[in-house]
Amino acid sequence: MCGITGFIDFSRRAKRGFLLETVEKMATTLYHRGPNSAGAWADEAGGITLGFRRLAILDLSVEGDQPMKSGDGRFTLVFNGEIYNFLELREDLEKLGHRFRGHSDTEVMLAAFVEWGIKPTVKRLNGMFAVAVWDAATEEMTLIRDRIGKKPLYYGAFGNTLVFGSELKALRAHPDFRGEIDRESLALYLKFGYVPGPRSIYQNVKKLAPGCLLKIRTKQKEVGEQTVYWSLRQTAIDGTNNPLDGSEDEILAEFEILMRDSVKRRMLADVPLGAFLSGGTDSSIIVALMQAQSSKPVKTFTIGFHEVEYNEAEHAKRIAEYLKTDHHELYVTSRQALDVIPKLPTLYDEPFADSSQIPTFLVSQLASRHVTVSLSGDGGDEFFCGYGRYLLAARLWEKIRHVPNWLREPTAAAVAAASNGTLNFALRSQTEKGRRSGLGQKLAMLSDYMKADDDDALYLNLISLWQQPPVVKSNLNGVATGFDFGGLTNFNERMMLRDALVYLPDDILVKVDRASMGVSLEARAPLLDYRVVEFAWRVPFALKLKNGRAKWLLDKLLNKYVPREITDRPKMGFDVPVAGWLRGDLREWAEGLLDEARLRREGFLNPQAVSAKWQEHLSGKRNHQHALWAVLMFQAWFEETRLFAE
Repeated sequence: MCGITGFIDFSRRAKRGFLLETVEKMATTLYHRGPNSAGAWADEAGGITLGFRRLAILDLSVEGDQPMKSGDGRFTLVFNGEIYNFLELREDLEKLGHRFRGHSDTEVMLAAFVEWGIKPTVKRLNGMFAVAVWDAATEEMTLIRDRIGKKPLYYGAFGNTLVFGSELKALRAHPDFRGEIDRESLALYLKFGYVPGPRSIYQNVKKLAPGCLLKIRTKQKEVGEQTVYWSLRQTAIDGTNNPLDGSEDEILAEFEILMRDSVKRRMLADVPLGAFLSGGTDSSIIVALMQAQSSKPVKTFTIGFHEVEYNEAEHAKRIAEYLKTDHHELYVTSRQALDVIPKLPTLYDEPFADSSQIPTFLVSQLASRHVTVSLSGDGGDEFFCGYGRYLLAARLWEKIRHVPNWLREPTAAAVAAASNGTLNFALRSQTEKGRRSGLGQKLAMLSDYMKADDDDALYLNLISLWQQPPVVKSNLNGVATGFDFGGLTNFNERMMLRDALVYLPDDILVKVDRASMGVSLEARAPLLDYRVVEFAWRVPFALKLKNGRAKWLLDKLLNKYVPREITDRPKMGFDVPVAGWLRGDLREWAEGLLDEARLRREGFLNPQAVSAKWQEHLSGKRNHQHALWAVLMFQAWFEETRLFAE
């Protein structure tokens, strides 16, 4: 696990000294991703540079250092990630006559490029990876990203320079970089809480999409289009069209074999290894399968909160005690959690508004004191129908779809009026239950959902933080927010696919990657093995949602290792009490960032729209924590990057 960066000088006029000095500065910004060693390489004639920071996981010797050149001298690469099937590939290559100096997966990848070519090799890789590889024979640079999007890779063109790297801070360190904010990207960020790929917050900078590679022909000064080598959308279509036809027990048995292998592959490391354990189904399965294949107690890590409604630590502790893991837990105070907030703009590099970034950073920080690699349960919700909003959206649509289209707008208006009117006031003031339930807020949300023309529009409304983002001089109508579901007819499966293609790589995996790598910790996710993903899409939907129980197949697997009386509990989100903090400890900080004069001066956000939500939140009339957190994270990020630019 590492940090990679580099640039191409299409003019080919830069001297070797400038090339190396610049790429070393870019790589230094990624120190947290690789504190063990650094490397830089330049080809003055081609105007090519590669920079690297190493977090040593496999082959801790200098034989694993990068940039690394192939034995025949043709390919030079930097690589961030892990290849979990490199031992099998190495064996195949040795049979073909290849010999290896060390024991790293990087050296195996280079030999595979020599033997099979870049794209055929990438199709053979099982892992998480972001790669930049220079082919001296063809004078092409190829950027590659893993199938699911575990590892990040940004790139952008500025004049005669193309820059790329694991994080935006590396790109910003190049003297040609220009950080002009893309207002449409900002509007999408406020709508969803993250910038959906392939866009970034900056004009002229993109994210390489998962399952894609990009060729840059330096001689022709040509940046190609992103090309797909593996498609999650096509995987979903193929899987649902060709479901597994075995019995429940047969499917469960096949799934268990696959998951045990996926976990075992991710336990290979030359450094201490452990796992995040929240006490939920997904992380508990990973820990159970690790412990079943380990000769000593697995190190597990949990963050606890003193606020009962946000605390999962007791559930995790019961799982850990049953599995007999070496369990570590840390109960954090609100002050400790709040102390993370100033780190977030630098940590995430782009505006990012998933508030569970705070506990994710804290549990990563805890784990990093004991291990260098930690396994996680990411992916279970998107591929096995785990999010509660899937069930909520389906129930809502079942009710709303019976209302004729011509009647929805006036009905929505009536519901909105009720949310602010005397009916809501009477209900909220007369009963304690009415006050606790946030009836007014629920009515206001229902008003938004009533406007949906179809079930997909309803889900888009459901996951939006701002229905109309308050961005000045932006036009979301000009940005495609529709979605290609490839003919999937099941509403739940369409929701899962949307989340797997967008929310998973651009929110969940960003959150975990930046939080873990921010403390030099590698996070591995067995449920995101592409073989598991392909299998999951072939599992009949009836085995994902059964008798009203989400993630049924995952629960069945977990209960083979941990009794149901220990695991059976309502799903909790990995969250923090932001709503209360904004009215309390964070109020002064928030008011400084949301000051109307400041917003007007900066010129990005509509001061009146933001102020209205802020005042409504402070009054307790509505809980606008998610919408406000998105604004605050943009404001904090903008302040930090502006100071950086100065």
